[in-house]
Amino acid sequence: MARIAAFLIVALLLGPGGVRAGEVPPGASKPFIVVAASPVAAKAGAAIIRDGGSAIDAAVAVQMVLNLVEPQSSGIGGGAFLLGYDRAASELYGLDGREAAPAAVRPEMFLSASGQPLAFYDAAVVGRSVGVPGAVRLWQAAHRKGGKLPWAKLFQPAIELAEQGFEISPRLAQQIALDREHLLRDPTTKAYFLNPDGSPRAAGTKLKNPAFAETLRKLAASNGDDFYTGTIAKDIVAKVVGPVANPGLITEADLKSYSVLAREPVCAPYRTTLVCGLPPPSGGASVSEILSLLSHFDIEHIRPLALDAVHLFLEAAKLAYADRDAYLADPEVTSVPAAGLADPLYVLVRAQLIDRDRAAPVPVRAGNPPWRDAQNGAPGAAPERPSTSHFVVVDKAGNIVSVTASIEDAFGSRLMVDGFLLNNELTDFSFVPTVGGRQVANRVEPGKRPRSAMSPTIVLDDTNTPIMALGSAGGAWIIGYVAETLVGVIDWGLDLQTAINLPHMNNRNGVTELEEGSALALLKPGLVARGHEVALVPMVSGLIGVQLVEGRLVGAVDPRREGAAVND
Repeated sequence: MARIAAFLIVALLLGPGGVRAGEVPPGASKPFIVVAASPVAAKAGAAIIRDGGSAIDAAVAVQMVLNLVEPQSSGIGGGAFLLGYDRAASELYGLDGREAAPAAVRPEMFLSASGQPLAFYDAAVVGRSVGVPGAVRLWQAAHRKGGKLPWAKLFQPAIELAEQGFEISPRLAQQIALDREHLLRDPTTKAYFLNPDGSPRAAGTKLKNPAFAETLRKLAASNGDDFYTGTIAKDIVAKVVGPVANPGLITEADLKSYSVLAREPVCAPYRTTLVCGLPPPSGGASVSEILSLLSHFDIEHIRPLALDAVHLFLEAAKLAYADRDAYLADPEVTSVPAAGLADPLYVLVRAQLIDRDRAAPVPVRAGNPPWRDAQNGAPGAAPERPSTSHFVVVDKAGNIVSVTASIEDAFGSRLMVDGFLLNNELTDFSFVPTVGGRQVANRVEPGKRPRSAMSPTIVLDDTNTPIMALGSAGGAWIIGYVAETLVGVIDWGLDLQTAINLPHMNNRNGVTELEEGSALALLKPGLVARGHEVALVPMVSGLIGVQLVEGRLVGAVDPRREGAAVND
């Protein structure tokens, strides 16, 4: 485990962008903070801590409530990555609850009869897209490690909310309206999210979910095992392989055999900090590569969002995404050169490819990192849709939990069972298994976990003290969102909220993407003059974070979504 120094926690809520604010004076005893993508979920987590719960206890409650109020983004039918800090042990730890491919999958499962990749929604809104969910097993493992309250108590806030009902938020209502056509395909999903006449349920409508309340009771009573070996497991299999489009491949044996993996956090130096994340299949390695490349340039001395700074960031992202597409995958199944990609000499060679004045033609080629397995290296991009959720909890003892959870696309596979949605995470694999006779690293294989951009992050200062925890929603863009936010704080000296508010930019080894309607749009002519092909696109991140500032913890949420921070 990565050993780091212990530290004292004092918490503060920050209020820009409509975030609820409140302050605990420096020196006040045993404060805490919960920051999540929904005010309702953040309040539920805070209530658990007030009852004596730990950061992990609160995170379980947050996830169960998010399953109700933000079902399009995450839930027990999906998976998650957890990066934690155990204050008593002074260590970071990681848990991988990513979905896994069923034993019966084949590399060609997302190809048409003619051998061409399926259109995304032909692959996603079907039973075949559902991976073995890992979320419940993750929370079981986390609770064993750091839970304080009884397991069953953590489900009570979500049970009450499911039975009493909650108001559909404006964002959920918008997502329902946008996705109406796909939600119509499953009768259960249709009945829950749409009115009897087929119209989308409106914001403010009270929605109850007694089926989910019953599921939560089963999970509470069985310590979660019913999901993998009991009635819920049987219901999942029946739903996925039943009368649905392109039936899935999950079996009861797949569910029974699923296990959470402990992942050693990976930490990379950046300026005077240490940026820590999770290794593949998480996105931490790519965030680290972007920052490592930028460490060879003086971006910290360039005005924030100036043309020179934006150009350097985009070129570094381009190279990191190229390496990601070629090499990163589930290391339990595929040989991944993670150490080679982090090798200082390799990073130096890659950084020398960045021209300060001219964009490299795309797509750039992946590098040749040390310790590379030669059979892997064919580029294989996956769709990686942007429906995900991040939350951060710091408890009264100073423990930190930074979690990114997902069901992949909005509403996942659109298949609903026992009150929750099932993921479509298998579409995070490359649809094409081979390119030019070489195998794609992120191809579909039995038991494999699809590559992910999810990047829960904890940052340490030069005394190995945690100073920041963050992450984001946003599919393949997550890596860029998190890296840009870190540059904003570490290089440009911005507070975390201001850095989250920055307009977004990214280059995933293709078109340079700038957030439409933002100040960055003004840089389009200058970037085009340097050789970038520029598109102005929606970049609705879901950044969530906590920052230690002069002895206080400050919560920050993305103004593009509905998040909130709650403390004592």
